[in-house]
Amino acid sequence: MRWIVRTQLIGVLFCALLSPAAAGAVAKVHVITFGKWTTVQWLPGTGADDEKPLTVKIRALVVDGRVKEYVVGSPHEVTDRLLVVRRVFRVNDSLPEESGASRWQWQRGGWLLVDRMTGRVSAVNLPEFDAFYSAASWYRDYVAYCGVSDDGKKTYAMVTQLSRRKPVLKKPLSNDGVADDAAPDSACPAPSWQRSPMRVSFEPAGGAKQTFAIRGHVVDVVNDAEEEEEGTR
Repeated sequence: MRWIVRTQLIGVLFCALLSPAAAGAVAKVHVITFGKWTTVQWLPGTGADDEKPLTVKIRALVVDGRVKEYVVGSPHEVTDRLLVVRRVFRVNDSLPEESGASRWQWQRGGWLLVDRMTGRVSAVNLPEFDAFYSAASWYRDYVAYCGVSDDGKKTYAMVTQLSRRKPVLKKPLSNDGVADDAAPDSACPAPSWQRSPMRVSFEPAGGAKQTFAIRGHVVDVVNDAEEEEEGTR
C-alpha cells in the first residue's frame, strides 16, 4: 500500500515539474524583425512605350529568423501585438514564346497583418483597394484610401476597419475614374486623419475636399459650415 502511495506521489511531483516546461513550450515567443533596406527597380506598368523604372526601397519581413515576405514603406503599429505593412513581390514577366532566363519584375501588393504573439502573417482584405492607384492612410485599426472600381471608371472614399469585413465607409467620389496612363497613387493623395473627434478627409484630384466623422461603425458627413462653426468656438 505504501508503495502505491509513493508511486502516486512521485507521479504528481513529476507532472508538476513538467508543467512549467510544457507551459513554456506553448507560450513560445516569436521574433518579428525587418531586414536591411535595399533598392530595386519597379516598373509601374502604365503602358507607355518610354516607361522608365522607378527606384523603390524594400526590405525583408523576418519571422523567427526566416524571411516570410518582402515589404515596402514603414509599418503601422495597430496594437502592441499587431502591425500592418505593405507587401512587395516578384512576378515573372516572360511571354510564352520567350526562351531563356525568366524576366522577373517587382510589383507592389496589398497590406499584410502581422501577429507578434502567434508569428502569423496574413493578407488584409481591403475592398476596392487598387495596388497601383490607391494610397492608404492608417489610424488605429482603421485605414482610409481612395478605392477604384474594377473597370477603373469610378473612385470611392473608403474607410475599412480590421475587425469588419464590410467597409465602414464607401462613398462615390468621381465617375471619371482614373486614366490608364495615370501615375501611381493618383486616385487621390493619402487621406488625412484627425484624432478628436475622429475624422478623415479626402481630396480627390479635381474634386472638393470631403470630411467624414467616424463614430464606431457610423459615419457622418462634415460640411464646411460645421467646420467654420467649430473653428469659432
